[in-house]
Amino acid sequence: MPIDQLPPNSLWQRASIIQSVRKFFIEREYLEVETPVRLPCLAPEAHIEPIRSADWYLQTSPELCMKRMLAAGHPRIFQICKCFRGQERGKRHLPEFTMLEWYQRDSDYLQLMNDCEQLLRFLVKRLALQFPSGGLSAVDDPWQRVTVADAFSQYATISSDAALAENIFDETLVEYVEPHLGRKVPTFLYDYPAGLGSLARLKRNDPSIAERFELYIDGIELANGFSELTDPIEQRLRFEKEQTLCRENGGIPGPMPEIFLEELGAMSSAAGIALGIDRLVMLLCCAEKIDDVVSFTPEIL
Repeated sequence: MPIDQLPPNSLWQRASIIQSVRKFFIEREYLEVETPVRLPCLAPEAHIEPIRSADWYLQTSPELCMKRMLAAGHPRIFQICKCFRGQERGKRHLPEFTMLEWYQRDSDYLQLMNDCEQLLRFLVKRLALQFPSGGLSAVDDPWQRVTVADAFSQYATISSDAALAENIFDETLVEYVEPHLGRKVPTFLYDYPAGLGSLARLKRNDPSIAERFELYIDGIELANGFSELTDPIEQRLRFEKEQTLCRENGGIPGPMPEIFLEELGAMSSAAGIALGIDRLVMLLCCAEKIDDVVSFTPEIL
């Protein structure tokens, strides 16, 4: 969309939302941090295509640097920053997008779900937003929490375990499950299969499950959070598995993030989450696509 055709209030609304997000975390004594955007190595994730910057990479997420700050002793931190991912363009995707991430020591994924509820209610109330229908219209009602296994059982034609075994988990999730999530109230899809949480802690009483969730509103995935894995040996093994998957898919994996792995053991139990600011603004402004709530898209540069 050309810049002179943006909805007249969208950028004012976007600015107000971002300012309110900052206020929410600052009032709760989170430290706002800045970490490098250009890095020598990233977390190996086979399903994400990084964008190179000379011999380094543009960050796909500030996650590793922020966890290093947790390990260094900062208990509660947040950041609003630009992230970059290749082959990301669509109605809800941009190759350069704005991410909110926050991390807290001595926390877990259940607390992050509570944080999400408090943040969205804070924004809706502070900005006096009104929604005619859909998940956000009932933001003050009790939110739904449904396990991955139960969601597949209810909406899909195959179980989550079978979909994973047949390597069609993502396709099944997108086609059959996601369209139903968050329609009446915001919905947390939680307890993912262990293989789909490469940086997440496994449940102590069931190691086949990762303590991970995604937040959905009106069928749109808004956030991804989990209890953090803090075992550097296990984390290295998972990274190596991701590198292997990358090679099997015809890619060239980047180097192992050795400094992160060296410092990970100093991090106590913690939880962290990534929330897409552009999608959040799109939902809060009742916009149809991300193009309506950003100043520039790749097509007009």
